[in-house]
Amino acid sequence: MPLEAPARIVSELTSRGYNAEREAVTQLASADQTDAVLERVLEELPEDALVVRTEHVESALAGLDSESVISSSRSESDPSVSTGTADPTDGGSVSSSPVETGGYSGGSREPTDPDLRSLEIVGDMTGESTGTGEYEDFVSVFRDRLEKLGSKLRGRVNHRPATAIEDMPGGSDVAMVGLVNDVRSTASGHWLVELEDATGTFPWLVMKDREYVDLVDELLCDEALAMQGTLSDDSGIAFVDSMYFPDVPRTYEPSTADRHVQAALISDVHVGSEEFMEDAWNAFADWLHTEQAQHVEYLLIAGDMVEGVGVYPDQDEELEIVDIYEQYEAFNEHLKRVPGDLEIVMIPGNHDAVRLAEPQPGFDEELRSIMSAHDPRIVSNPSTVTVEGVSVLMYHGVSLDEVIAELPEDKASYDDPHKAMYQLLKKRHVAPQFGGHTRLAPEEEDYLVVEDVPDVFHTGHVHKLGFGKYHNVLAINSGCWQAQTDFQKSVNIDPDAGYAPIVDLDTLDVTVQKFS
Repeated sequence: MPLEAPARIVSELTSRGYNAEREAVTQLASADQTDAVLERVLEELPEDALVVRTEHVESALAGLDSESVISSSRSESDPSVSTGTADPTDGGSVSSSPVETGGYSGGSREPTDPDLRSLEIVGDMTGESTGTGEYEDFVSVFRDRLEKLGSKLRGRVNHRPATAIEDMPGGSDVAMVGLVNDVRSTASGHWLVELEDATGTFPWLVMKDREYVDLVDELLCDEALAMQGTLSDDSGIAFVDSMYFPDVPRTYEPSTADRHVQAALISDVHVGSEEFMEDAWNAFADWLHTEQAQHVEYLLIAGDMVEGVGVYPDQDEELEIVDIYEQYEAFNEHLKRVPGDLEIVMIPGNHDAVRLAEPQPGFDEELRSIMSAHDPRIVSNPSTVTVEGVSVLMYHGVSLDEVIAELPEDKASYDDPHKAMYQLLKKRHVAPQFGGHTRLAPEEEDYLVVEDVPDVFHTGHVHKLGFGKYHNVLAINSGCWQAQTDFQKSVNIDPDAGYAPIVDLDTLDVTVQKFS
């Protein structure tokens, strides 16, 4: 059937305050007297219903003359389930440039069996914040960081505490695990890296003619590192022979789903902005009701659902909606166009109405009640979502600005945001540097450590589309749904807007649907 029929039904239901399961929309679109059946459904809906489901449509059809309503006899069948064998025409392997399609085509999707789905959340610190900003809190979070990441490094070197190294004789082979306290160049062009552990600090000299000197360009203050080398004659400094990052093992094998199922990964919707791309969003929502999207059962949103208020200078001049709560109400209305049988998980971003310091807890009860139409799971930034056995680390991505600013362009840039994500995976921390542009909240533990290797790493924030694999971990920055603002022009941000990366969870292949 033409896409216009499901799209019109979805639009009508949204205007009445409802969203709908995809199969319910398909049933309505297949009826001869669609409008009559739709009105019957709405009349019979329970007062507390927010989603039009298949049983509501079937009940309405049963009360009408089937010969005059149903365009063709429909035999009931079990929901179709993929065997897990990927169709090579449905998507390609991850490459340096995205695979783009022309948007969407007609058709309607088959229903899926909700009993086959599985979704678990790990690392959600919503309601668990204990930090008060006292000095002891900062000590606690950095000790926890060193302990968690140090455990991944200590097995690779025969490490000693800083104070113990000071007492060792000159010429000794030494190794240390610590946090980078300082990085500076010497007058001779060498590099001095100061590591700090729980006992103190110790300086390490990286000679300019060594093969690993390029790794110094990747270092950020406060990241965990292991260094190995030889003490000087006076034991006052160590000459570096090798350095190690916590890193993702090169032999890492990601988990995959045991059936063909897909997840749409998006971020930075920015409802409330004058530049919010409503038409592109509606095209995306309509596409989710089509046969082409029948395997998309999960929608993961990596922050900035709304434009927010007072985020950057003179932002109020670029707002379509100036009240933050009205922005969320509008976002909820747009979310109603998305199929009601999708599982949705979202985390906050720096434009959302939560604290700016990371980790960011999920929304408070007032905001959650506003976004009740789809009953999404709203968890903290960052959080790990395990979908059909595939772990997805969701992080909004504010620290990417810092990584891109600090590192050489060939290792991190806005044009290739996934490469900056590789650096965070290498450091096993989503925001390693403290005291810069990324605000970090002191907690009893460091929720920003990447303790377990994810299968997929999903970020947003920089409004650029990019994806690739790092040691078999799929890294995706999913672009945005906001056209270029005047502020973005002033800072030379040219956004990739109106794209939806679709991940095959059974193969971890990616295709990109374009709706702008």
